[in-house]
Amino acid sequence: MPNPHLSILVVDDAKFSSAMIGRALSQAGYQDVRFATSAAEALQLLEQRPASVLLADWLMPEMDGLELTGRVRQLDETADHYTYVILLTGKEGDNVLVEAFDRGVDDFVSKATMNEQLVPRVYAADRLCNTLHRLLNENRMLTLNIASLEQRNLVDPLTGLGNPRYLQQRLQESLRQVESRGGAVCYLLIGLQEAGSLRQQYGNGFYNELLHGVARRLQQLVRPLDVLARIDDNHFALITLIDDLQECSPSSFKRLHEGLNLKAFKTSEGFISLKAGIALVGLDAKSLPIEAQTLVEHANRLLPSSYSSGRVSALRLPLPQ
Repeated sequence: MPNPHLSILVVDDAKFSSAMIGRALSQAGYQDVRFATSAAEALQLLEQRPASVLLADWLMPEMDGLELTGRVRQLDETADHYTYVILLTGKEGDNVLVEAFDRGVDDFVSKATMNEQLVPRVYAADRLCNTLHRLLNENRMLTLNIASLEQRNLVDPLTGLGNPRYLQQRLQESLRQVESRGGAVCYLLIGLQEAGSLRQQYGNGFYNELLHGVARRLQQLVRPLDVLARIDDNHFALITLIDDLQECSPSSFKRLHEGLNLKAFKTSEGFISLKAGIALVGLDAKSLPIEAQTLVEHANRLLPSSYSSGRVSALRLPLPQ
């Protein structure tokens, strides 16, 4: 049975189409359905109250469905929420759909078969939303539990990530794992190049908000078992274990670099863009024994070249003689 209280927002500049969709959803038992005639109006409604499912026309004036999806994902980051996005489209072709999925769209309904597809797709979204919201609640509980570890001085209270002590412990553990089981470890130092000027311009409250947003963005971009930590006000770090040292390359972390540099962060001061650098140091068992601090020092020296080049700067150990 559908959840009658599932929050749905329909975005379509054609009133006749919105009316048809609203009638179909109402007949299917959904009671919490709102309507917007433009992407801008939809964003205003979502800021007032998030929706579980967003049904939006792909082709709209001023801001299309793909751009709207990107803005919705930014809202989700700040609201600790996930909006299931379904686009209504007459477009066809795998390339078109791949691009849309890559931009964060969850599903599609073809306008040619909307009468048959719409309600079943919303039913499916309904079931997935229940799971997603349960996972978000569990994640919030997990964050609270992690925060309780602060008394052991392992958790950064602002972001919920590990602190420098936690990072050092996990880096040492990763090196021991590579020594005993093989594989390789990648250590990434992530620096916020203009952090000081942003803090000076907007103040500490804003800057804490921005750091929290960066932490959430990083959590979305890395693998579940990767280790994230905040080192200080300007730097984050990532540890990831891989099977082969060849995978420890700039191309493997291009998505992470672009996710920080190409997508603005929504803050109380508006959308703020960052310039972030990434220094990447990798090694396998051939480089052992080595101190964890040695990796950290290599990354510190490498970070300025990432700032100047605008790309991920990488180094594999041992260094050539």
